[in-house]
Amino acid sequence: MKRKIETSELIFKIVAYFILIVFALLCVYPLIYALSSAFSSSSAVDGGKVVLWPVDVQGEAFLSVLQNNMFWLNYSNTLFVTFFGTVWALGYSILGAYALSKKRLMGRRGWNFFLVFTMWFSAGIIPQLTNYQNTIGIFNSIGISDLKWTVVLAMGMNATNIILLRNSFEGIPSEIEEAARIDGATEMQVLTKVYIPMSKATIATVALFFGISRWNGYFWSYKVMTTQPYSWPIQVYIRDYIDKYTIISGKGTETEIIEGWSNLYSYSAVSVVYSMVVCAVIPILAIYPFIQKYFAKGVNMGGVKE
Repeated sequence: MKRKIETSELIFKIVAYFILIVFALLCVYPLIYALSSAFSSSSAVDGGKVVLWPVDVQGEAFLSVLQNNMFWLNYSNTLFVTFFGTVWALGYSILGAYALSKKRLMGRRGWNFFLVFTMWFSAGIIPQLTNYQNTIGIFNSIGISDLKWTVVLAMGMNATNIILLRNSFEGIPSEIEEAARIDGATEMQVLTKVYIPMSKATIATVALFFGISRWNGYFWSYKVMTTQPYSWPIQVYIRDYIDKYTIISGKGTETEIIEGWSNLYSYSAVSVVYSMVVCAVIPILAIYPFIQKYFAKGVNMGGVKE
């Protein structure tokens, strides 16, 4: 028998669905606008005629991005930083979370307090910059001159993700670990054979957090890689492109930049920027649907302490 929906509940559902639809459209619109601007003509983009759909469709801007070797070099740098940065950060976050989840850890309460303390009071930009500069000095002393490794190794810490993993590990019944130890499992085997398989949802969620932060990382890459354009991730390259060729940066008058560009190309520099942006978000859009099923479950398991 169907339950009769009360008027107040019906109104709540209508309002909730309306808000969700509006919010979803607000999230999707920037991507639609970027696609439309990437395939619109120079006059349409520079004249602000693009609102939703492409105007005077052209594909030269996108083609120019596909033929830009420097763009793809920096794109490969982003893939490098994202992959190795995620593996590095996730690896030692799992080790740290596993240790902090154990009640037998000496000084456990103090270590957990210091971890949470970093969430309340950030060290600030200057100490972080000093950390990265010292890391660069260490790398130079051992013969590593590629600054991508600085971003990979010196930017791995995230207290929130370690806490998510720690809470997930604490939710695993101790009886399972005891059974594994009776069977002769070592500490590392307990971690790899018991805790990691039983926390796959949380680990996948944390890996997604780390991956997105590495993929979208701009500020510190820009600060520590100023002398190595060939090591830039794609976000820094796009920012540099904006500074050089578009009026968005404000580093030149609108007339100078647009006329100088128009003398060489039939499409807008802004269309090229949006083409790069579209290319930059494709991997995240492709990967996210496969991890989405773990997302809510992983956050719930790691975010709730029993």
